[in-house]
Amino acid sequence: MTKNDLIGRLRIAVVIGSVRRPRLADPLAAWLERELAAIDWLDLDLIDLATAALPMHDLLPGGGAASPISGRLADADGFVLLVPEYNHSFPAPLKNAIDWHFTEWAYKPVGFVGYGASGGIRAVEQLRTVFPELRATTVRESVLIPMAWEHLDAAGAFVPPPGTTRALHAMMGELRTWAGALRPLRLTDPAGRP
Repeated sequence: MTKNDLIGRLRIAVVIGSVRRPRLADPLAAWLERELAAIDWLDLDLIDLATAALPMHDLLPGGGAASPISGRLADADGFVLLVPEYNHSFPAPLKNAIDWHFTEWAYKPVGFVGYGASGGIRAVEQLRTVFPELRATTVRESVLIPMAWEHLDAAGAFVPPPGTTRALHAMMGELRTWAGALRPLRLTDPAGRP
């Protein structure tokens, strides 16, 4: 019996955390989509917060019932957050999307692809303190892309610097391990409550 037989296919949602227009997230998301689509154990769902239309108000504790992405987040076995660093932190729309949901994150792993002048490290580290409150776990491996704008070709496509693709696949391997291990917890306690 192989690892694939034990874990099976996993649904991984990539959440694009920037809503700016124009934005560097677009070529990075296209690169992520190409790389992840080639992985045989996952089903990919790309969730773009720029099109999610989550209000910044009327949020009740425990998430918002009217969320247009709640079902997609709930169906995911794990997450990859494509997160820019703005002013030494992560963007407000991403925090809003996190706060609009609660049980959707529970007992699931979260990986990060950060970008910015310093590779998004401060945004990623701050997010690592947020997700445990939602009973989610963050994976150790991450992808940090300093000055990603310097790695666009003439057509505007992202050309990953050396080691970036290898780091992505290392992170995805860890995400897969955690998603498979946490799946039984979600089946016994889908609400993520004690």
